[in-house]
Amino acid sequence: MNENFDRAPGAGRSRNFPADPGLMTVAGDADSKTPLFNQREPLRQPRTTPPFTENSIGSVSDMPDGDYRRQSRPPQSPNSNNTSASRGGNDVDSMIKSSKLSANAPEFVPLGFNQYDDSAYYDDSDVYYGEPTLADTVTDFLGHLSSSPGSFESDVEYITGILNSWVTTEELLKELVELIYTQSTSIPNFAYTGARLCNYLSHHLIITPASGNFRQLLLIRCQTEFQQRDTAVRGEPETQKKFHSYVLFLGELYLHLEIKSGQGPPVRARVLLGALKDLLISLFSNPVDANLICAVKLLKLTGSVLDDAWKESGESHMGELIKRIEDIVLDATCSRDVRQMLLKLVELRSSDWGRVQVAAAASSATPDNDPNYFMNEPTFYTEDGTPFTAADPDYAEKYQEMLDRQDYFHDVYGENGNEVYDFEDEMEPEIEEAFEHFCLESERKRQQ
Repeated sequence: MNENFDRAPGAGRSRNFPADPGLMTVAGDADSKTPLFNQREPLRQPRTTPPFTENSIGSVSDMPDGDYRRQSRPPQSPNSNNTSASRGGNDVDSMIKSSKLSANAPEFVPLGFNQYDDSAYYDDSDVYYGEPTLADTVTDFLGHLSSSPGSFESDVEYITGILNSWVTTEELLKELVELIYTQSTSIPNFAYTGARLCNYLSHHLIITPASGNFRQLLLIRCQTEFQQRDTAVRGEPETQKKFHSYVLFLGELYLHLEIKSGQGPPVRARVLLGALKDLLISLFSNPVDANLICAVKLLKLTGSVLDDAWKESGESHMGELIKRIEDIVLDATCSRDVRQMLLKLVELRSSDWGRVQVAAAASSATPDNDPNYFMNEPTFYTEDGTPFTAADPDYAEKYQEMLDRQDYFHDVYGENGNEVYDFEDEMEPEIEEAFEHFCLESERKRQQ
């Protein structure tokens, strides 16, 4: 290799390099060339740049984009690559020596990753989730009945079977009573379904401890709330709201809870009859709007049943309650809407709770004494579409014609309308010949 090779960037690109890039002439030389401008080509940027001092770095706006990007790189020395490679090799060797990784490890776990025991999630021992409690199971059942009350008849037997296998001690039975009572008085519009469930469980739960069966423990629980009635009607709005839910649940319980007697059909719990009377008196003793609305709801729900029960025993409690309502309408400072509700309730009771008395027995009704005698009779139609009923003078004749027409179609088409009457014997010769010709033509076209 040539020892005089110029290693400067861009060297050797031009054969003639004059000392002065100006106008050049050579005198006395026959081979002298004509003057010309010989300018060097611009040098390419070096691959490495010298380190910059703070003063040597200008503003970003003074630099071309390419130069700015190049100057943003850290300065490198000619031996930087060798030094970095040497240092990188030492670092890798030290990491390999101190590393605890193994190619034979069953799995790779990143550093700082929290390990957990999968068996807590998937093991059959229910370490993580645990077994469901009686409260969870009953809450699920009651939530299902609340969202789907129409499934009560089909699901109550299954629910009772599970409770019979679960509730085996007196403590669990008391817990069950408390759960059903709490849900029945807290879930909106669940008092009706809760009362039906209480009645079913009172007859089908097997366990009967010394402290009492399901029905007896339920009545004891209701008695606890009943004893606080005078305080509840004058309590805070939230206390009154809770007490009103209890009152309406007790009304549903009186309508649905049946007690089997030794002789005759089941009867209602008479102890609830007196309790409802005392609850109504407590509500009327503090005639604010919330208490009066609760009393109206209770009387609309159970008024007719309570009235009949008191009349059978010769008691006039309903009359006394209605007298209290009339006094409240006159004297109390309740709102106008609540006053209208009370007046409507008094009117409802005067009409025997909306029950309509039958004017005449069905057996003694005739077209002469009952103008609605033919009201529920069906309407028939003649062959030409004329309607007629049993009140029509020609009813018997028209009805017989309709029966004859039905018998005719029955004989022709059969009972289900699918059997075709055989007209073969009644065909005239011309019709029969035309029918045979039609059948032959159809067969010939089918075979083509």
